[in-house]
Amino acid sequence: MNTNLSNDLSNDLNNDLSTSLSTDPSNDLRYAPGWPGIEPRWTSSAKTGVGTALNLHSRVWFTLSHGILDEIYFPRVDQACTRDFGLIITDGSSFFSEEKRHCTFQNLPFEPGVPAYELTNTCMQGRYRIEKEVLTDPWRNVVLQKVRFVPLQGKLSNYRLYALLSPHLANFGYGNTGWLGDYKGKPMLFAKRDPLTLALGCSAPLLKRSVGFVGVSDGWQDLSQHFQMTWQYQLAENGNIALTAEIDLAACGGEFILALGFGGIWAQAGQQVASSLLSSYEATRKDYVLQWQNWQQTLKKLDEKRRTTDLYRVSVAVLRTHESKDFLGGIIASLSVPWGFNKGDEDLGGYHLVWPRDLVENAGGLLAAGADEEALRVLHYLEATQEADGHWAQNMWLDGRPYWNGQQMDETAFPILLVDLMRRESQRCFGDSKRWWPMVRKAAAFIAANGPVTQQDRWEEDGGYSPFTLAAEISALLIAADLAQSMGEAGPAEFLRQMADTWNDNIERWTYAVNTDLARQFGVQGYYVRITPPDADGDGAASPIDGFVPIKNRAIGSSSAAAVEVVSPDALALVRFGLRAHDDPRMLNTIKIIDDVLRVKLPQGPAWYRYNGDGYGEHEDGSPFDGTGIGRPWPLLAGERAHYELAAGRSASAEALLGVMENSTGATRLIPEQVWDAKDIPERELFAGKASGSACPLVWAHSEYIKLRRSLVDGRIFDQPPQTVERYLEKKISAQYFNWRFNNKARTMPCGKKLRLLLMEPAMVHWSFDNWQSGQDRDSNDSGWNLQHVDLPTETLAVGRQIIFTFYWKNSARWEGRDYKVTVE
Repeated sequence: MNTNLSNDLSNDLNNDLSTSLSTDPSNDLRYAPGWPGIEPRWTSSAKTGVGTALNLHSRVWFTLSHGILDEIYFPRVDQACTRDFGLIITDGSSFFSEEKRHCTFQNLPFEPGVPAYELTNTCMQGRYRIEKEVLTDPWRNVVLQKVRFVPLQGKLSNYRLYALLSPHLANFGYGNTGWLGDYKGKPMLFAKRDPLTLALGCSAPLLKRSVGFVGVSDGWQDLSQHFQMTWQYQLAENGNIALTAEIDLAACGGEFILALGFGGIWAQAGQQVASSLLSSYEATRKDYVLQWQNWQQTLKKLDEKRRTTDLYRVSVAVLRTHESKDFLGGIIASLSVPWGFNKGDEDLGGYHLVWPRDLVENAGGLLAAGADEEALRVLHYLEATQEADGHWAQNMWLDGRPYWNGQQMDETAFPILLVDLMRRESQRCFGDSKRWWPMVRKAAAFIAANGPVTQQDRWEEDGGYSPFTLAAEISALLIAADLAQSMGEAGPAEFLRQMADTWNDNIERWTYAVNTDLARQFGVQGYYVRITPPDADGDGAASPIDGFVPIKNRAIGSSSAAAVEVVSPDALALVRFGLRAHDDPRMLNTIKIIDDVLRVKLPQGPAWYRYNGDGYGEHEDGSPFDGTGIGRPWPLLAGERAHYELAAGRSASAEALLGVMENSTGATRLIPEQVWDAKDIPERELFAGKASGSACPLVWAHSEYIKLRRSLVDGRIFDQPPQTVERYLEKKISAQYFNWRFNNKARTMPCGKKLRLLLMEPAMVHWSFDNWQSGQDRDSNDSGWNLQHVDLPTETLAVGRQIIFTFYWKNSARWEGRDYKVTVE
């Protein structure tokens, strides 16, 4: 018996084993050797299918790649419970074949927008074909595979067929316990890791069963060495395990159903399996398909104009498939672990987490498709998971617990944008503005108190002034101001508008570089950079022409660059969000730089990188990202560029870029996060223009696709806020104020502006225009947004004049002990 049993094998587990464990009176209990097994790994992130039943009864999700089931999630869409589940074929003496390694694959959905799949796996040696249907039981926590094994050489009796399952319950490969058992006399295989259990059953008899430790005593090792099951271990405890069962082909004529069920204890999982297998598969299949068909019929027909490769129905299904069934409105980023085959238990979250930014993007996709009720659930979810100070976590588990601890200002701005988009698109679902005002008010207060600098940009890497983040923040402030006005808070509303105006006026000051080597190289006057560093040294805000930014995910020696050397398509947000016109000369200059530096030609057309020097992607030889690498093109950026083309009146160009997104997919039409941009490396499954080892599908990319379809139908950008367009493009309002704050201690200010000091607590400001030859005092006022402010009359000062000031902090009755100076330029 294994002497290294974990202390957390509880009485509950012991009861499970004693109740369900099969015993053979002629043998002692057979324990698997080789504890704890090799170090566990996840599997390929390049999924070819994802699915779940479209109801709240069945809380199980599945993924597919390489012709087999990969991660299966239960009871939440953020909790993976398996690594993979496939078949092995032998002849009992000399032939060994594993379908995921030794077959060619065909994988097609039943119909567009119904995530049930028909898989055909054909042996590369031409000896057999496996036909499968994969779906979930809509009334139970069970994944079903209807399988047909077809001999292409020889007879059915020449082959032996085995199911091989790798449990990774509750997001962990280690710590799983497996055993052979039965439910009401029906032989099954079980696995448990508190608090979850799975059970595997089959409609056909199981000739042999075994559990073992992966890499030592599992069925793969046995079959690859002996071509038949010679090991029949009954128990493998607290390790990285695999379950193996031989299916009686003769008894079923090569056709059978595999049922994998889940529950809290073995009896729950076993009952679910038994119930599914006793039900009519045809009726179960019909119910699953009909639920999806009925929902699809409620959506806008954005696909009336048919396309050769149409992703609309698939895309809306991807969005719904990734939604939680207990935390309604919570949509995870992807049912995958990027480069999962190179990652183990240390990567607990993968992409099966909620990013508030992605979540709002996905809600926008739902609204674009007419799924208003589903988008409303997202808004409710955001309302419930907002932190007490008004922001949202960088990313989180579905129950709201933060996973990473970064802070991204656009993720606090985006929910405000969603509130306004919901108001414009579905007044019925939106209801009364008062309903959403507390959430918006807290978020706006956080932005006002902590912006415009962000701790992290939308790529979760660098802090500072980002054009994308600024566009989101400014738009959110104007929307919040309108809501404040409607709530009768005219003063606070005007304060937000003034802040938005100030930030908008300073976008170029913070992020537009001129007369640089890059500008001269490409013959432009200037361009918007990716991000500029924050006021790190405490002695003046950074400008685009000085400072360095870290380049994450790159090797030492290439991990930083001058801010003016790094550009990004992020600047397109200035047009998308309505802050700059498409034909603004600064935008035209930036477009030229973006295209010359970041655009790459792929078989499907042009694609763009996130920024030059990006390190988030495979290495040059195709080996997986391991903390460093080379960033690859993102299909969703083609969608963002298409929206710019639409804003510029070039709908044909936008349509062409829609095609780039469509042709970045495989046969099952899932859009990846990144695509490969170099010569094909077949042994690493890397092909030009197709999914790399990063996440697939990326739900955000599918939402961008849906919004682009809607924008093309409407002839305008679907999610563009009207407030910014009216204020900055039509009325061309400019700022009266220039802000100084402790996270933006500006040393210079434009001529003709009032200097507004923004403070986190009440103060008296002691200030002078003549270097303390005379001085004046002014008390701060409450802005209504957790900020104090003092306005100093600098609008009449000539260029070169200087204002000097310090603070007396009232709450602590102390002087700042330091003077600050701002020079008019």
